[in-house]
Amino acid sequence: MKIKNSIYLGTTILLIGCTTSNRQASSNWKSFSGDKTIERKVDSVLKLMTLEEKIGQMTQFASSWTTTGPSVADDFLPYLKKGLVGSVFNAATVEGLRNMQKVAVEKTRLGIPILFGYDVIHGYETIFPIPLAESCSWNLELMKRSAEIAAEEAAADGQHWTFAPMVDIARDPRWGRVMEGAGEDPYLGSEIAKARVIGFQGGTDWKSLKEKHTLLACAKHFAAYGAAESGRDYNTAELSEHTLRNFYLPPYLAAKEAGVATFMASFNEVNGIPATASKWLMTDILREEWDFKGFVVSDYTGINELVPHGIASDDKHAAELAANAGIDMDMTGATFIKYLTELVKEGKVSEATIDTATRRILEMKFLLGLFDDPYRYLDENRAKSTLQKPEFMQTARKAVAESVVLLKNNSNLFPIRRDVSKKVALIGAMMKDSINLNGEWQGRGNRNQSVSLYKGLQEAYKDSNVQFTYAQGCSLTETTSQGIQQAVSVAKNADMVLLALGEDFNWSGEAACLTDIRLHKAQRELLAALKQTGKPIALVIFSGRPLDLSWEDENIDAILQAWFPGTQAGYGLADVITGDYNPSGRLVMSFPRNVGQVPVYYNQKNTGRPVMPDNPQGDYRTKYEDAPITALYPFGYGLSYTTFAINNAKLDKNTFSKGEKITATAKVTNTGSTDGEIVVQVYVRDLVGSVTRPVKELKKFQKIALKAGESKDISFEITENDLAFYQQTMKKITETGKFKLWIAQHSADNSNELDFELK
Repeated sequence: MKIKNSIYLGTTILLIGCTTSNRQASSNWKSFSGDKTIERKVDSVLKLMTLEEKIGQMTQFASSWTTTGPSVADDFLPYLKKGLVGSVFNAATVEGLRNMQKVAVEKTRLGIPILFGYDVIHGYETIFPIPLAESCSWNLELMKRSAEIAAEEAAADGQHWTFAPMVDIARDPRWGRVMEGAGEDPYLGSEIAKARVIGFQGGTDWKSLKEKHTLLACAKHFAAYGAAESGRDYNTAELSEHTLRNFYLPPYLAAKEAGVATFMASFNEVNGIPATASKWLMTDILREEWDFKGFVVSDYTGINELVPHGIASDDKHAAELAANAGIDMDMTGATFIKYLTELVKEGKVSEATIDTATRRILEMKFLLGLFDDPYRYLDENRAKSTLQKPEFMQTARKAVAESVVLLKNNSNLFPIRRDVSKKVALIGAMMKDSINLNGEWQGRGNRNQSVSLYKGLQEAYKDSNVQFTYAQGCSLTETTSQGIQQAVSVAKNADMVLLALGEDFNWSGEAACLTDIRLHKAQRELLAALKQTGKPIALVIFSGRPLDLSWEDENIDAILQAWFPGTQAGYGLADVITGDYNPSGRLVMSFPRNVGQVPVYYNQKNTGRPVMPDNPQGDYRTKYEDAPITALYPFGYGLSYTTFAINNAKLDKNTFSKGEKITATAKVTNTGSTDGEIVVQVYVRDLVGSVTRPVKELKKFQKIALKAGESKDISFEITENDLAFYQQTMKKITETGKFKLWIAQHSADNSNELDFELK
């Protein structure tokens, strides 16, 4: 039922086309859209609401899930029937969501529709490589497209909101949630954050949210969740404001500038204040400094956790702190719905604060078109025709191929060409596995449906000269002498071994932190036994984090980092292994030589006693006695089936002034015999600053394809903004001085060094 210039709310008709704003003078609400008509609509609804109903909009509940679909928990249903639920988390299927929406819209006093949210992290039913893997493609258009597909599938199944992208900078592979982010670099992380926000939301313009194939995105976790001490989830992040602003905050700001609709507060404390209670983070920085106008949701029971943090005496006190800090919606903790009414009456939280939060949430529902048609996303036929479209599967397969990283390839063991007669022993716990391939946060993906490496290889080589034999050898955690003997026997009768090992998907992700990031002991025993056969070994690693592969690097001929590739895993990997696709992935997180190096990252500080390149073991330097300080595989690193050279690097001028720019150019050549892609990376070092600066910082990159023997001239512009940083007073400035610039193949590549000065 629709009436011109009206919105339909259950049985209540609100004429709003020509109404004046009812916004209270005390409100500090700034509309996300800036559309005056929508502002009037929001105020019209707000005017009709009781205080309790407003607080209901600030409340999100989690749906319980059964084998037959979503159901409403007993403590949730009474709130839903009273119209006191703003959002529902973790419900799915068109039928299940329609049942909930029908109660909210048709059985309550005002009929305000529910906002449905889901963890659409790297796909909904078509599961893409985990975000850490996909980031290794350095292909921003691909990452935007995978987010678009995830949004289209989720929206077709009735969802409105995803809790992604995670934009936390992560330097510690012990932390399980590194799999959900884009690695260690703030510049690359910012570019990826923008690409994924735009993909989910359909663009940077709020009007795209009206389209039924988009989702509200949520930048998380604000702030510095990836800086948790000891790599232990939920742990304290103790870091200076200088480090926070220069390294950890940029991707969040990039998400905001890309138009992200929502933010999520992080679990951790930052310098003594849990983020969920931090007015400095949620209001001073996010709202006032950055001018963010969407709404902020807590993480799962994040408000309740202010009590064990030791900053709130009880849940009521926690609700007071969170609301006054700037949290607009309580995710599943029920602290707002239970205590905010009382806190307003006691004068501890102002009704203006409640009104502002409610307006922010209502506006998103208007922007999604839910007030025009609460059931507009709920169409079974649309869901059936959208989920897992063949073209979505093709994109997922392409994403797998672009995300893997070739770490080592002695004797060109990869690729295994179809036209070469060869006996290959397929061995390892992950060879026939499909259950683990989606990794954590698999959305609605079917783990049994994911294509195993074994299946992908069988199909890829069915008409070739390559012959396969198989032995499992061990499980992920257990082995027997019989299993190892069988694997050794199969290996001895083959020309080479293709070995698939790695992690269980539960070993990375939230609350999955490790102190030992080597392959499990059982797998290492199998590796050692196969090494003794003397056969060439090509190792494929499936994991959600960088592992300590120091033994493998020393002893194994070839290593392919496959991560958790998702639904099309086996097919995408087979494309790489056959040579149909030349691997182009480059690391976005450094791989340590051992866990004692962690955290290890490329953009470190020099210190007053740096290790000298010509004497790395010199005394009284910032070094280890038993290992180098460098990464085993550095940020930006990755091999190809061909080789590349970067030559003739130069600058158009050696000095420039503020307001001007400098252009760096070079010739890039494919010096091998195979077509391939290279990620050309530009790093800069500010030699002298008012605060110390990193030894290198990524500033630009280009991923380019070159045919065998082909050369291409490339150029990069550097402006004063590219050289800006937050100095001691926390103002972002560009300082004059001398700089170094590298046009490189990875962060440890010191060739093509250039000097310039900003005057």
